[in-house]
Amino acid sequence: MQVFITGATGWIGSAVVDHMLDAGHEVTGLARSDDSAAALEAKGARVLRGDLDDLDGIRSGADAADAVVHLANKHDFANPAVSDRAERDAVQTIGEALAGSHRPFIVAAGLASLTTGRVATERDRSPFHGIDSLRGGGENLALEFVEQGVNTVIVRFAPTVHGDGDWGFVTWLVAAARAKAVSAYIEDGSNRWAAIHRGDAGRIVQLALDKRAPAGTILHATAETGIPTRDIAGAIGRGLGLPVVSVPADGAGEHFGWLSKFYAADMAASSDATRALLGWAPGGPTLAEDLDSGCYYR
Repeated sequence: MQVFITGATGWIGSAVVDHMLDAGHEVTGLARSDDSAAALEAKGARVLRGDLDDLDGIRSGADAADAVVHLANKHDFANPAVSDRAERDAVQTIGEALAGSHRPFIVAAGLASLTTGRVATERDRSPFHGIDSLRGGGENLALEFVEQGVNTVIVRFAPTVHGDGDWGFVTWLVAAARAKAVSAYIEDGSNRWAAIHRGDAGRIVQLALDKRAPAGTILHATAETGIPTRDIAGAIGRGLGLPVVSVPADGAGEHFGWLSKFYAADMAASSDATRALLGWAPGGPTLAEDLDSGCYYR
């Protein structure tokens, strides 16, 4: 199949591209820089120059593809409204391009604020609707296109997609520990984060396409259901040789900055339905194994 991928050179996207190419698909990746374009070409993928603000370019990429994987996000945590608008506009543009074709549309989503006090499952529906909600309500918007003849599949990624080269939340936690000379968690650290290795995350996206997940399917890219944040802090403390401490909720903002609201969240999620549907099982290292390997401290 000809697969158009936004975010194709990102942390998750680059793994997805590898899996798609290995499975025999032809890949066109959206690239906003010369370096990104060169990285895609070196793998044997085609390049479409543009970014999330280039809606005409995104539309043309979707028009020419047999399937679309939308992974790109601005991740502007200082200006979340900018990221939310870009996410919604991209989903709207791709959905309209695919309407009536029954082509696959695989959309990245998150687990933040999905449930409270329990493990989230694939049956849980996102509470976010509209441009002013988290990620611009992109998950629900994408699912609305099912009724318009689009084979929408949602992949909710764990808050930490880890591995050597990660530049996500765990990297920022390591940076905070270095800056403060302690590895910290918030309150009692009992809130949990799901986790998955980058290679496993990419594999789930490829299997969602190759196994033709039905329209409206929600998948969870999680290998570990929920790791207490105090355990994450403990592993970072071991790796850096730093004390591990608790910080009160009212001091979390000062200690962690913008990351505090994510680090305080409970984002545990199972992937039982995903494993059963795709015949998938995680094969990569655990988060603790990656943290103990030293790759986060170079």
